[in-house]
Amino acid sequence: MTKNAPLSPRPVHEVSHRVQSASQLRARGVTAAQTAAQCLPGGTWQQLLPGVYLLHPEPPTDDDRVRGALLYAGRPPAGARRTVPAQSGPGYGEAMVTGLAALALYGFASAPPMIALHRIDVLVPRTRRLRSTRFVQVTRSAALPRPLRRLGVPLAPVERALADAVAALTDASTVRRILTEAVRGGHCDPAAVVRELNAARLLGRAHVVDAVEALLVEGRAVAEGRLYEMVRTHGLPQPLWNVELALPGSSSLGGVDAYWPEQAVALELGTRSPREEHVVFAAEREHLERLGVTVVRVSPKQLRESTAQLSVVLRTAMMAAEDREPAAYVVVLPR
Repeated sequence: MTKNAPLSPRPVHEVSHRVQSASQLRARGVTAAQTAAQCLPGGTWQQLLPGVYLLHPEPPTDDDRVRGALLYAGRPPAGARRTVPAQSGPGYGEAMVTGLAALALYGFASAPPMIALHRIDVLVPRTRRLRSTRFVQVTRSAALPRPLRRLGVPLAPVERALADAVAALTDASTVRRILTEAVRGGHCDPAAVVRELNAARLLGRAHVVDAVEALLVEGRAVAEGRLYEMVRTHGLPQPLWNVELALPGSSSLGGVDAYWPEQAVALELGTRSPREEHVVFAAEREHLERLGVTVVRVSPKQLRESTAQLSVVLRTAMMAAEDREPAAYVVVLPR
């Protein structure tokens, strides 16, 4: 093979062939010496990352950098390279893009465009001995999430990408913008984001706590709008909205987002913080159900993706009220 010989009959300007790992080149019959010759000064190839090559002499595009980062992070461990056969797929292994780069690929307007990012965060298993290099920042995880694919690129789920992005951000306004967009744009639920931030031990940072408070407010507003629309669209009886329930002459039993007094059915939106979800809501629900009030828990994700099923659940709960003992009398107060 001469320096200018084509790698294959297919054009190398196609994105799927512009960037290749050393193992992929070997699988196609290109030796290490031939690869090195192509990358000499004046050659038509260049080394993009250790073990990853750009099959053209121009500066790498955004697609080149993303594919190169994944090929670098997804290559088999050094001790296994001689025994593991060459992959027939993209060669990304378990690697996936995360952080701001993933948010940019998801289309977040609040994330910098790919061309402006100096690094691409790539998530890999914790057991991988892989160093960050050049524009690739390696992030390890004991339990990898299931990636989502956009144009063939494996991306960490939005909530995980948000947590990895926030971990590297110190600007409060940027953190707040990307978290708000995640909820407002319907990418994920506030509770899922808070869980990831908590798992990453980021909730101790003041600017993150402030952003989470704004996130929960935004998430609640969006969820309430979808709840109103579900009741209207599916012809459910109009409930009493955002009320406090109490026993006569006693303290409050807690607030609910919707209450159907004739059927003694209450609806609670799952938009609280993790501590409230596990402590406050559980206590309120147990108390109300002892009094004969059916409590239906609704997540923002359900309101976003399955309102028809939710309307059936609520109708079933209302119909079941006819077959049970009347609920204790409760006082309904505005919240």
